[in-house]
Amino acid sequence: MKFLIQIASDASVSIEGRVAGSIPFGYMVLIGVENADTKEIADKMIKKMLGLRIFKDENGKTNLSLDQVGGSLLLVSQFTLYADCRKGNRPSFTRSGSAEHAEEMYNYIIEKCKDTGTNVRTGEFGAEMKVSFTNEGPFTVMLDSAELF
Repeated sequence: MKFLIQIASDASVSIEGRVAGSIPFGYMVLIGVENADTKEIADKMIKKMLGLRIFKDENGKTNLSLDQVGGSLLLVSQFTLYADCRKGNRPSFTRSGSAEHAEEMYNYIIEKCKDTGTNVRTGEFGAEMKVSFTNEGPFTVMLDSAELF
């Protein structure tokens, strides 16, 4: 499982001209799932993401977590995080989870994040989306379960 986390001063996702989800401040998170991913892995990833202290404190140090700054989450499914570009010029996506598994995991992640009391907005699984955001810093972190657990 991969979470590409970007601090955003604003973020939104649109589908066919309508805004599906938007946040004023927080994390814009692209989520990639592979078939080996489980709910237990998702739980660990969520805990790690929400616990990250990557917002600046009063001294300019990255020392505050999402809840400490009152931030929100914009969660967007993104199978291309598992692109394999080793051979040729056309990426392979064979490591990406099946649509059924990825959608189940994406929905699980959404519900678990909502259960924490965090303001959560989302894209729409499998839809053609336009994502807009202002990346603060810029500050971007990749959480990859293969490297964390």
